[in-house]
Amino acid sequence: MLRQLTTEEVEQYITDDTVRPHLSTEFRISHNREVWALYEDQYAVADEPSDHPLAIICVAYTNAIPKNELELDWFSSASGELAVSTDTAVFYTVWSYERGCGTRIVNALAQHIRNTRPEVTRWVTLSPLTDMAKRFHLKNGAVHLAVYDTDQTFKYSHLMKGTT
Repeated sequence: MLRQLTTEEVEQYITDDTVRPHLSTEFRISHNREVWALYEDQYAVADEPSDHPLAIICVAYTNAIPKNELELDWFSSASGELAVSTDTAVFYTVWSYERGCGTRIVNALAQHIRNTRPEVTRWVTLSPLTDMAKRFHLKNGAVHLAVYDTDQTFKYSHLMKGTT
């Protein structure tokens, strides 16, 4: 079960974010940004998830591929010049509590976005400059787009088609 987190839940879990722990709750949920959690269906009771997410992901909606956090903020900001339309989903941090759940949450959120945001036609990540991030994205079918001073980007073409 995929569910968007409340402000209080984001506050509770962001301390576990190993990629971008310095980003505030306000940053993660303002403008065109959301935080989602994946819960195991077997723990759900009457559509209420358990208290134990399997993974958490943050996404921003933009119409440009950001090179760093500053551009991510600008491009997804309601006041940003490029935020007029939001055809790009930018996954900028993901962490999991169980092996394999990082991939599961990326795919689950991509499916949700395909069903609810038809304007999104491009799927990218803004990832740290680590070998672990590179291996994760390449293993999951992404194409390495670019390396910048502080971040790197990957494109997931298969997510827009609904294949995994």
